[in-house]
Amino acid sequence: MAAIILDNLSKTYKVKVRGEGIKNALKSLVKPEYKEVEAVKNVSFSVSEGEMLAFIGPNGAGKSTTIKMLTGILHPTAGKANVLGYDPVKDRRKLSYQIGAVFGQKSQLSFHLPPVDSFRLLSHVYEIEKNDYEERLAGLADLLELKEFLNTPVRKLSLGQRVRCEFAASLLHAPKILFLDEPTIGLDVVVKHKIRDLITKLNKEENVTVFLTSHDAGDVENLCRRAIVIDHGNVALDMPVKKMKYDYLNKKVVSLKLNERAEILEMEGVTLIKSTPYAAKFSVDTKVMPIGKILASLDSDNIADITIEEPPMEEIIAAIYTGNKEGGRKT
Repeated sequence: MAAIILDNLSKTYKVKVRGEGIKNALKSLVKPEYKEVEAVKNVSFSVSEGEMLAFIGPNGAGKSTTIKMLTGILHPTAGKANVLGYDPVKDRRKLSYQIGAVFGQKSQLSFHLPPVDSFRLLSHVYEIEKNDYEERLAGLADLLELKEFLNTPVRKLSLGQRVRCEFAASLLHAPKILFLDEPTIGLDVVVKHKIRDLITKLNKEENVTVFLTSHDAGDVENLCRRAIVIDHGNVALDMPVKKMKYDYLNKKVVSLKLNERAEILEMEGVTLIKSTPYAAKFSVDTKVMPIGKILASLDSDNIADITIEEPPMEEIIAAIYTGNKEGGRKT
């Protein structure tokens, strides 16, 4: 059964045209001219109940606009959306009891109050019974390790602590769908793993449907089974993440710091990016050379530090659009 259905969903904005020069600038103040910008163009697809979907694309592709239409924040210019049987425009209030949202750049917590006060307020907004609220909060506090700072003003929390509280706020009312717009932006590796573990646990134990946008390839690879790529408001690609992982997520960037001078061995599938006598950075094509084999070839006693990173999502998306895939194969 489909939890989310988009049927030729479109959103057009009117943007004021700014004239160049003083004369044209004055003219635009007296008699402004506007142009139409299509943020989302006739997008159609569905998301099944319990599915975890990655909705990815470059900045300005229409990802956030789509989420805002699905949550009822924005009204579509044309087309229809159905979320859990509700029309997000007509039934926004009813729908709000069934969905949760985390926007990486926006907060639903009061900046000067401790998180527990915001949670208490939200429990009244969502009409959660006191016993249910206390039980749910206790469970989320354990999962997200919030107990130490529940009574600390939000302004004094670290970014990672704030984001964990944002997740708790969005999950208090046990939503059936979780919309995540860049939820791990700016977070360190440890917090990212905790957030991913939480999302996976919610999906498995509560069958929560997840609609995720992220510029972090790790989020897509570790959480989702399906990915939709959007560009300039259009769906460019709809494919299993397993295939995307094989075709596009096969590059890792390894950075080494060494205790003593050493030369990095040349191996098939390894491309040196830069090096010094005591450090090196190289990319690895994991289809050709597994990361484990690379690590096994290194002198562990001579490694002062090592990091393994995903390539930037922009690079992956660019490869999808061009069909480059670092090997010349076309989509």
